[in-house]
Amino acid sequence: MKIKELKELETKDLVEKLEAAVAAYNVKKLNHQITPLENPSEIKAARRDIARMKTELRMRELNK
Repeated sequence: MKIKELKELETKDLVEKLEAAVAAYNVKKLNHQITPLENPSEIKAARRDIARMKTELRMRELNK
């Protein structure tokens, strides 16, 4: 997910997306431990998306 897209979302929607992304990340990580994924870089990309979302939420919190 792009930073520009994250900035356009409302805080409530962003929190929901973050929760969904964390859940999907945990599933990918578990599946990768059981059976290696075809593309293990998906885990890295998911982790970075989560970090982007958390960063945007923190920026909004500080700007209040």
